[in-house]
Amino acid sequence: MTPEEFKQRIDNHEFVEWEEVYTGAFYGTLKSEIERLWASGKHVLFDVDVKGGLELKKYYGDKALAVFVKVPNEETLRERLIGRGSETEESLSRRLFKVHFEMSFQPEFDVTLVNDDLETSLQKAQKLVDNFVIDNRVPERAAVI
Repeated sequence: MTPEEFKQRIDNHEFVEWEEVYTGAFYGTLKSEIERLWASGKHVLFDVDVKGGLELKKYYGDKALAVFVKVPNEETLRERLIGRGSETEESLSRRLFKVHFEMSFQPEFDVTLVNDDLETSLQKAQKLVDNFVIDNRVPERAAVI
């Protein structure tokens, strides 16, 4: 949709979360899309930033499981980012600064998942999702943030 259409939908409160990531570049989650997926019997899994995650949790409450995924420590993050070969010194500095900011929101999430080993972390994440969905709190509708 165009930026104008997006802004109109913001004004109409059609998004559960949204953000202008770059000037004129909007990203968000329409409430109607979540409702459509739930109506078809599906659960919804989100991969959003801290701000979006907290907005989703605030809106859906107990229907959502908010998982804060983090690395074991800053040095591991630094090594992973450098290992990608996609970061400049400036972008690396910006990313590490953002991580420090986002870490301050960790206590507001339902659970923290430390991504120390990808395969182990995937298994832990699957178990968290399975337990949440199977738990009778939300038998038909669930969102994992």
